[in-house]
Amino acid sequence: MDKVNGYALVTGASSGIGYAYARELASRGFNLVIVSNDGPALEEKARILRKDYPVEVEAVTMDLGTPDAAKRLYSWCCERQLEVEFLVNNAGVYHDRDFLSDSEQFNSLILMLHVHTPAMLQYYFSKDMAERGHGHVINMSSVTSGFGIQRMATYSSTKGFLKLFSRSTHIEMKDKGVIVTCVRPGAIATTLYNISPFATRVGLAVGYIMTPERLARRAVRATLRGRAQITPGIFTKLLDLLVGLIPTCVLRLIRRLKIF
Repeated sequence: MDKVNGYALVTGASSGIGYAYARELASRGFNLVIVSNDGPALEEKARILRKDYPVEVEAVTMDLGTPDAAKRLYSWCCERQLEVEFLVNNAGVYHDRDFLSDSEQFNSLILMLHVHTPAMLQYYFSKDMAERGHGHVINMSSVTSGFGIQRMATYSSTKGFLKLFSRSTHIEMKDKGVIVTCVRPGAIATTLYNISPFATRVGLAVGYIMTPERLARRAVRATLRGRAQITPGIFTKLLDLLVGLIPTCVLRLIRRLKIF
């Protein structure tokens, strides 16, 4: 296969935010490597993307929740001489559940998907970007990365890792021509968070919930402008501020009273 420049690699691209990123980047002329563990859905999305945009689309069915996934994916791209100019670490999982109520398998998976795999993907691909003197990385964190609240122990903590990791590497790599951007959204209209259709409609109407398309558009624009971090939406910014002010004793009371 001839060497092709200008690829964007998007993980978790078979649906939701990841698919929105793929469409946004394709609309900007990037060829795509889209990755998911859902092979049939991924192939269908690849077919649609090829039809809608004049770009190359490579679909890679891979479980990113394994220790060697990042290296295998990087090797796959190297073997095909695909230069990844834009990396979107989006793949993730979520449970609204106490830490001890979740399984060993899930707790291991979320740590792998939100910490190990994105860090190693950035390690492999951004080394090449730095050598070329240009590139972009988006790490999908969450507004909950600043929260220490019940039923989000692993989710918010792993998203907190991505926030700090992104900030640190943004400082390290900007002078090398590589922009690392942390994206910290609030509620997004996808199936990941199990938001009811009615609540989704209301949230979209008042602006509390954002569509994946709008999020992807704002995030890509931010990293192309060299931003280190964005927390999109006024409601998300308010939530970030207010929850951080709640004392731990009040959070314990809320739990005892089963308010949340």
